[in-house]
Amino acid sequence: MTAVRLKDSGRGMLMSITLLFLAVGLVGKTAAQTQHQIQAFKITILSTMLVGDTAGLGEWGFAALVDVDGHRMLVDTGAHPDTVIRNAHDLHVDLSSVQEVILTHYHWDHVSGLLTLRRELMKDNPKALSIVHVSDGIFDSRPSETGERNQMLAIRKEFEATGGRFIVHSSGAELIPGVWFTGPVPRVYPEHNWSGPGKVLTASGLIEDNIPEDSSLVVDTPKGLVVITGCGHAGIVNIVTFAEKHFVDRPIYGIVGGLHLFAATDEVVDWTASKLRVFHVANLLAAHCTGIEATFRLRQDLDLSRKTAVVASVGSSFSLADGIEAGPLVK
Repeated sequence: MTAVRLKDSGRGMLMSITLLFLAVGLVGKTAAQTQHQIQAFKITILSTMLVGDTAGLGEWGFAALVDVDGHRMLVDTGAHPDTVIRNAHDLHVDLSSVQEVILTHYHWDHVSGLLTLRRELMKDNPKALSIVHVSDGIFDSRPSETGERNQMLAIRKEFEATGGRFIVHSSGAELIPGVWFTGPVPRVYPEHNWSGPGKVLTASGLIEDNIPEDSSLVVDTPKGLVVITGCGHAGIVNIVTFAEKHFVDRPIYGIVGGLHLFAATDEVVDWTASKLRVFHVANLLAAHCTGIEATFRLRQDLDLSRKTAVVASVGSSFSLADGIEAGPLVK
């Protein structure tokens, strides 16, 4: 940037510095504005508790197909080995062209369908579900009196035997332009969004298992960010706070998935909503462990409506073109 000279050297230096800072600010702003954004997306729920139509099976679990500008990814794989593949069949959703999977954390209700899906779909396409993105810590041992609780240790060996591979992220990573995997989410706020007395084995020994690898997927769109969570064990406020640090000054156009608020008190849900209001959340498709009462309370506290804050069912979807399509049971 060429400095502007004035006859008064002192004033000239001040003016030059001012113009330089303005130029840097404009460059930063332009870079942010020109960052790639997804122009079309659709998120379809393939595993959750409710079934919104005559097709599909409900379960305590989560899975969602994410289609962004034609690039398709599967987030989590449900609680039972065959739920997602059966629901996809009932919904006429072909998963054979999906190559990438995101596993948000190690819990059985998010990872149990992986091997079945991989083995069935690779019959038509050897690359189907062959790449799995996970956060560092997902393979840590979770010992208990009855044995190893982390089934990802066994799943890893069997999955790799099929020719598939895991990509382990210790921090956030852009999977494709406009789609960001958070990796482990910093716990800025003291959200206790996990349950049970479980322990995880670390270099320092056994400590409380707060599911440190819990991660989310973030899609940048012209209307704002769309955050896809599995259980939100890191806390949805921590998740969107982390996303905002990566995508500066972007509102939250949508939150899709589990928020683990089903057992939360009214005070905790109200606190969560008070923090989310800052991010101008426009849509909530609440699945899995969010809880029906918590969803309705978030709807009220966030000034959303029956069209923009919905309890998800199998087959529910959220897209840039049509917003939330809930299904007849949960409209």
